[in-house]
Amino acid sequence: MSKAKENRFDDIYDVVRLVPSGRVTSYGAIAKYLGSGGARMVGWAMNACHSMPDVPAHRVVNRIGLLTGKHHFGGNLMQELLESEAVKVEKDQVVDFKKLFWNPSEELL
Repeated sequence: MSKAKENRFDDIYDVVRLVPSGRVTSYGAIAKYLGSGGARMVGWAMNACHSMPDVPAHRVVNRIGLLTGKHHFGGNLMQELLESEAVKVEKDQVVDFKKLFWNPSEELL
């Protein structure tokens, strides 16, 4: 991995670590907050951090609350982790997504 990409990933991980338990954010919201890389870059970073237990990647979903990264966790682990934080999930989508959405552009002013 290039040094530039590694640094962008570290910035992404820093934001994800701030997402409170019981809340979720989106790939796009993180990308917008950081001002570079786009939602796909955030997705790549989430896919690369599964060996980093201090990065709660399970709290990052797509723009409508779908658990699009679920297959990277294996089985139903992403949903189980969210539900252990009292986030209800039905049919691979966060229930009350708008209520639980944590927007770094607003929360980290």
